[in-house]
Amino acid sequence: LIPLALLSHTPAVLGLFFKPLLGLERPKAHPLLDATDRSMDRLIAQNRAWTRELKKKKGLLERMHAQEAKYLWIGCSEARVPANQLLGMDPGSVFVHRNIGNLVVNADVNLESVIQYAVSVLGVQDIIVCGHYECEGVYAATQNVELGAPLDNWVRNIRDVIRLHRDELLAIEDKENKYRRLVELNVQEQALNVFKSGVVQEVRSQSVASPSVESIVPRVHALVYDPRDLELIQLDVDYKGALREYDEVCLGSSA
Repeated sequence: LIPLALLSHTPAVLGLFFKPLLGLERPKAHPLLDATDRSMDRLIAQNRAWTRELKKKKGLLERMHAQEAKYLWIGCSEARVPANQLLGMDPGSVFVHRNIGNLVVNADVNLESVIQYAVSVLGVQDIIVCGHYECEGVYAATQNVELGAPLDNWVRNIRDVIRLHRDELLAIEDKENKYRRLVELNVQEQALNVFKSGVVQEVRSQSVASPSVESIVPRVHALVYDPRDLELIQLDVDYKGALREYDEVCLGSSA
């Protein structure tokens, strides 16, 4: 409430109360907040330039609005190349999840929700797990150093890959080749983990039972790329052989 004594003063006094409320006077920004706003100016300008280019491609914005993604990409959080650019596809074509080390962890409700939405709602039929050589997450897992929580807990999943393939990795003498092979083995194991996902098992078993389906979906693909040339390499993974031991407990695992 405004004290009655102030009502007898000039309109300028009343303006001190009402101008900010009516949006007639912009409050002074905190110096730190103002600096943060200014740091975004360049990004906003770049966004406007990017959207102008998108509008030149007939129908692209409409297709993006509909979100007709055909692929689910599970990749690393590294910042070099977006998934749709690596695949040579327009924005809106790829549903994307990224984390350190492109891991598929059954306790990660974020990822499991992404898989469920992609498969059950968007009807995605191809799931891509893609890693890259020179991956810092994979390299961190090879070091016997304390990284601190939660990073230590996260890369433990990659250390499990090292444990599973210990003999093969120990047989590789060259450190660079061993590191690159670990990147590939990690992608392989994460692709196998996709098959173990509950929603993927359910949809694949439904696909097996459907006489109208030409191939069992969703399909899972294991890819890697080298940041030095950005060319994708498809890994040859024997999914049926690797998952045969899970037939009794995983629906549609090796189908």
